[in-house]
This record gives sequence, structure tokens and C-alpha cells, in this order.
Amino acid sequence: MTAAPDILSPEYDANPYPLYEVLRNEHPVMWHEGTQAFVISRYEDVAGAFRNPQISSRNYEWQTEPVHGRTILQMEGKEHSSYRGIVNPIFRGSYLEQSIVPAITEAARSQIGEFVADGEVDLCKRFSTHYPIGVIVQLLDLPMEDVPQFYEWYTMIMDFVSNITGDEEKNRRGMAARVEMGEYLMPKIAERRANPGDDLLTAMVTKEFDGVQMSDDDIRGFCSLLLTAGGETTEKAITLTMRNLLDNPEQMAEVRADRQLIGRAFAETLRFTGPVQMIMRQTEEDVEFSGGTVTAGHTLELLLGSANRDPEVFSEPDRFNIHRTDMEFDKAFTAAADHTAFALGRHFCVGSMLARAELTVALDALLDAMDDIAYADGYEQVETGVYTRGLTSLPLTFTPNPDFVAG
Repeated sequence: MTAAPDILSPEYDANPYPLYEVLRNEHPVMWHEGTQAFVISRYEDVAGAFRNPQISSRNYEWQTEPVHGRTILQMEGKEHSSYRGIVNPIFRGSYLEQSIVPAITEAARSQIGEFVADGEVDLCKRFSTHYPIGVIVQLLDLPMEDVPQFYEWYTMIMDFVSNITGDEEKNRRGMAARVEMGEYLMPKIAERRANPGDDLLTAMVTKEFDGVQMSDDDIRGFCSLLLTAGGETTEKAITLTMRNLLDNPEQMAEVRADRQLIGRAFAETLRFTGPVQMIMRQTEEDVEFSGGTVTAGHTLELLLGSANRDPEVFSEPDRFNIHRTDMEFDKAFTAAADHTAFALGRHFCVGSMLARAELTVALDALLDAMDDIAYADGYEQVETGVYTRGLTSLPLTFTPNPDFVAG
């Protein structure tokens, strides 16, 4: 038997995908001493964990509550359904199409307009890193000059949330971000209660579901959660999708010719190289998995990246393919998705449709602005991360499209 991989090792950080195969085949339920958790790697076990009522999201009490406060992530039952009922309409349907998509489009094209004439760009540094944060600030109708401050809070909170090694400085900075962001947001929330507008912050202030309305602290916490969950996944997904298409030029040509395929490219990226590689859960009772039993009261580390490359579910799982027949692409952003990148079951990501809109608008605008896209000379890809994973840089050269209209 091959030795169990260490999920905190440099080898794992450099390229976890071959090690996922070892975990699935030989260590499907593995105790990891460094994080004091059981690592679960097979698709059937990961998908089953999301739907199992004996497995809860109480891990967020220590993982995210210190920096966000108590959020929808850790709610269950009627409380969870009520709060989900409040925010769901904000991120889908007519509100998404009529209010959010135009703002996203303006933000994407405006930012691309700042570098399109250069003929070269590091897409991580000049676009994907700041685009989703700017979108969130714009949707909340907060001053755009505050985007750098939001980005700083975002990085501090993300360091806390993904701090599986327990670094004390990262914890301290994350807690400081909660205080600072709260001091900034609370007066803004109070002002929207007194003077409603036509923005996401107002929607959270005014909407109710089943007699439940969000408190000021609920809204502050949701804004904090939105900043990190929406920022981190979208930031990484944009560059990963672009990279996957560049590595598969025939599929890039198809997407460029038919922009309806952008959604497929994003969905396949979520399966192939998902920005979120791991989600934690907690066993409330003893739970049987295909590779063994985990007793009550333990943390689970569900390896989404491994589940989404399980050959028992996906044919040729290590190949990027926007035409694969073993994934229903029209369901890829719903709770009936085949992949696990947005979780599954009752805690399926409430922002999945927003993420699809952000990436679709961004990639469509980038393809409009940039012809003949290629890697810059000498570029060597570095993909890193255990909890979330993405590229550290993506330097590109291109021919500017003179007909591109910036926002």
C-alpha cells in the first residue's frame, strides 16, 4: 500500500491531483494528524456527506463565525430555509438579470478598458483579483474608491478562513478585519433602512421570508461572507477557465465562436480545477463511508477536487472537456449539479448563479477585447492552495480588438 499523502506537504500543494488518486484508491477515509480531521476523497462519500442529516455544518462555529459572525452557512432547518428564502431571489431570476448583470457588465468592461490597449496583461493582477471585489462593492452601492479597503479586508478574512495550520497572526488579522468592516458597514446599513435605494444592500434590508427579516448584524455578516465566498471563487475561476481554454485551443476556438459555451467551460473548470478544493463538515453521529466509519464529533475534510476527478463518476476525469456526456451542463449551477464544487443538498451555494453571471460576463468581455490570446514568453504555471486553489499569475499577450467598447 502506498503511504498516505500529507495534505499539508509541498508535494500536495504543488499538484494534488495524482495524490487524490492515491487517497481514493487506498486511503478513502484517512485521519490527518496535522489538521485533526478525517479526509474524505471519493465522490460517493463526499456527495453523500452533503446530503446526510447526521453530518452538520457546525464546523463553521469555529471556522468562520469568529470573522463573519453567525451566517447562513451554519444554519439548519426552518432558520436556514427562511434566510435562504430572503437571499435566493436576490441572486437569481429577474433581479439578477435586470439589476445585477448590467452592473457586472459595466464593471468588467471598465476594468478591461484600463489595459486592453497594452496588448499584454497579467490577468491575475490586473483583472481577476479586483474585479469580483469591485462588483460586490458596486452591487452594495458603496463608494468605488473604497474597493482597495474591501480588498484588504477580503484577503485578511480569507487568510483566517483557510488557516488550517492555525497561524496566530492570520487569526489576529482576520479578527481585526471583522471589527473594521463592521464599523464601516453598520452606519451604511442603518442609512439604507432609513433611506432605501435600488441596490443589494437595500434588498437585504427590506426583504423578508416567512415572517423573518435580516437584522443589521445578519446583513453585516452576509456582506462579509459574500465578500470572501464570492470574491475568492470568482477570482480564481476566471483565470483557471482562461488557462484551461488556452491549454485546449480547439475548445477555446469553439467558445470564442459561440459564447453560449462559456457556461460549459466554467462548469467543466469547476469539475476539473475547482477554486474550492476542500469543504469542512462535522459528524453528529457515527457515519459509515465506503472506506470506513467516522465516529461522532469529528471534523471532516471533504476533498471536492478529488471527488470531481473520480473515475467512477467521470470518464477521462483528468481531461478538460466541455462536451463531456457524463455531466448535465444545464444543471451545473443548481442543487442538482453532478459536480461538487458548490457543495450539494440543503447548503448548495446560494451564490452559484451570481458566480455564473460574473464569470460569463467577464470571459465574454475578455474575448471581445482580446484576439490571438497566448501565454507570455517564458511563462511557467504555478497553481497553489489546499483549501482554495488557483494560479499565482497569468501573463498573457494578445491583439487588442479596436472595436471593443469599454464600460
